[in-house]
Amino acid sequence: MHTSFSSYMISYLNTGNIARSTEDVEYHPLRPFLPENAKVLFLGSFPPQRKRWCMDFYYPNFINDHWRIEGQLFFGDKNHFVDMEHKRFKIDDIITFCQEKGLAFFDTATAIRRLQDNASDKFLEVVESTDIRALIAQLPHLRAIVTTGEKATETICASLDISEIPKVNTYVTIPLASWRGVRGEVCLWRLPSSSRAYPLAFDKKVEAYRQMFLAIAP
Repeated sequence: MHTSFSSYMISYLNTGNIARSTEDVEYHPLRPFLPENAKVLFLGSFPPQRKRWCMDFYYPNFINDHWRIEGQLFFGDKNHFVDMEHKRFKIDDIITFCQEKGLAFFDTATAIRRLQDNASDKFLEVVESTDIRALIAQLPHLRAIVTTGEKATETICASLDISEIPKVNTYVTIPLASWRGVRGEVCLWRLPSSSRAYPLAFDKKVEAYRQMFLAIAP
């Protein structure tokens, strides 16, 4: 039985999807996290298997450094969101932080097959894609969509009619005006993966994320 480690009143687990997942097809186990004030939307491919989670939220694998990057960037402490004693992340602090900073999260696939027993993009077969335009329509203050993996980036570019796939540490402007209404420029940023398997020093990853946040600042 999976135990939630959080005392947070709102659960972001999608219990319906979890119940209908099978050994063959997994449906997304989390609901989209879309604060009304969100300026940045992080879109991955799909969460890792739940046996690898240390909390019921995005980037739940304890050896993934996303929340350490955010901690270092905003608080000067890579362990700001880390409960070292219990080897998990502080989900209550993370959700409050994301709501205050306007950070939204979801993934580009809503159902997948795992071709191997891991979370690697190259071994995920997409069964159902996310309606990315519907997500964006709920975020009137959006300034940037952020991806880190190749599969997520390619999926978004195909969904949003983006002809140029950005390289790591670059961005492209998303042609949204024709269907979203003119609300200012929205960019697709491709940043280094927060996975430790990605061969880049932690400090350089932090700096890459810093440049994105500086670019979208008012």
